[in-house]
Amino acid sequence: MNDRKLRLGLLSFWLSRNGAGVFEAVVVQALAMRDSGLVEPQVFGLADDRSDTDAARFEGIPAKAFAVKGPPVFGFAPGLLDAIKAADLDVLHLHGIWMYPSRVAERWAAATGKPVVISPHGMLDPWILSRGRWKKAIARALYEKRSWKRAALFHALTEAEAADIRTAAPSAKVTIIANGVHPPAGTSPVPRTKFVFLSRIHPKKNVIALVEAWAALGTLPAERGFSLEIAGFGEAEHVAALEAAIRSADSPTIRFVGSVFGEDKARLLLSARYLVLPSLSEGLPMAILEAWAAGAPTVMSKDCNLPVGFERGIAIECGHGASSIAEALRKAMQLDEPAWSRISSNARELARERFSSDAISQAWVDTYAALAARGTR
Repeated sequence: MNDRKLRLGLLSFWLSRNGAGVFEAVVVQALAMRDSGLVEPQVFGLADDRSDTDAARFEGIPAKAFAVKGPPVFGFAPGLLDAIKAADLDVLHLHGIWMYPSRVAERWAAATGKPVVISPHGMLDPWILSRGRWKKAIARALYEKRSWKRAALFHALTEAEAADIRTAAPSAKVTIIANGVHPPAGTSPVPRTKFVFLSRIHPKKNVIALVEAWAALGTLPAERGFSLEIAGFGEAEHVAALEAAIRSADSPTIRFVGSVFGEDKARLLLSARYLVLPSLSEGLPMAILEAWAAGAPTVMSKDCNLPVGFERGIAIECGHGASSIAEALRKAMQLDEPAWSRISSNARELARERFSSDAISQAWVDTYAALAARGTR
């Protein structure tokens, strides 16, 4: 490669907020690699109704979104493979699986002999695999098995995800690198009184059980001066179900605010007393890491795959059912201000220690450089 920067392609499905946490991970990765000064990133993916608006998130990094022809569930995008071939990349990093970009990554690797990294982003989790089984079986038979076999490296966010990858692809080489976060800019109100849900509105996030749990607390939240603020977006049917659950709860302390990004998200996290995420399935939820960086402890399920939060005393385990979530919320509300301030400080410290963007960025630069140095496979 001589002295030129390493040319990195980041390939995903929807290049917009519709890509949810995977899109956020791609944005963070692209910016971090550019800021390292050693990598020249380019981004490729599928176009949707928000791609043009959300392209600004890449801050000038080349990001090409290709129109989809045929069923969106597959995401066939003519021109995507040719554009990646023309980019003269050293490494291609695929974010997310089960769609046409997987086929593109496999074909690029076959044509160039260069390394592909695959980040499944929790999409090999048993809960995910149990949904849409026949579609995944077809995808596995048609292109995923070849894609996984040709990959130079799989990337897992956690030890649990690494185990899921090895179950699906026993011969895969796996590295574990967490997501990285920056502390949000701004100041926090005193006291912080919001319990915040910040995620996609989807059944696996279990937000309706959270609403039911909050309602089961009766007047306690109002008496303690606490509110529940739900932020996120999702498919119309899932949002409608959430709004119906909120109406049924009939509590003035519950509010659905829709999507938040940028400064609005930073303000929300800095106002959070706790982030609540009772998910049924996760890879490594960015919202929790961002909350810790903002000094917000968490009420979360074990399926968030961050046991270090429980070990450090900055997370309360809530399970999945409304009754267990309600009990965890009650416990969180009973913590006095000095005790809460201590765990808030511990949350910030853990975010700096284990999930700082600088440390994670360097791990990726080293990983990509080692792969590129091997040359063709």
